[in-house]
Amino acid sequence: MRTGVRLGVDVGTVRVGLAASDPSGIMATPIRTLARAESTNKDVVAVAEAADEAQALEVVVGLPLNMKGQDTASTAAARAWANTLKGLRPQLRVVLVDERLTSVTAHRALHESGVAGRKHRTHVDQQAAVLILQAALDTERGTGRPPGAEVGGRKPRARRTTKEGGSHHG
Repeated sequence: MRTGVRLGVDVGTVRVGLAASDPSGIMATPIRTLARAESTNKDVVAVAEAADEAQALEVVVGLPLNMKGQDTASTAAARAWANTLKGLRPQLRVVLVDERLTSVTAHRALHESGVAGRKHRTHVDQQAAVLILQAALDTERGTGRPPGAEVGGRKPRARRTTKEGGSHHG
């Protein structure tokens, strides 16, 4: 398990939930909820600054796929948000992880903990960010590999062969 604080982000249409892990990468905790600001990117800047302040190892952004694992309109928005963050902080590792059902699970957890339904909105985005980050931490702990698909990461190079498909002798 790599050491270092990780941030988890749940990008919604109205709000962005933010969570952080401890430096050992054991547990995710809620940090805050930001207003989504597509026109100014203030939300992305705030997360970039939080990553700087925490000297974050990486930022884990939830990727909202549909139940069949396919992209949706929200998926495109999350990818664009993650790309904007990567553009602001090229040195920062930004990864996308599948977040199916995190909002549903977050609402259920808040309900079970006694938070009134009308107060869910102020907490659900943070809770979803916690669930996204905790899943990434648990995945890394279980597999020994960093989670998710890196934004702006290199794709594996295709092997080169000669036109005939054989090896090239000179």
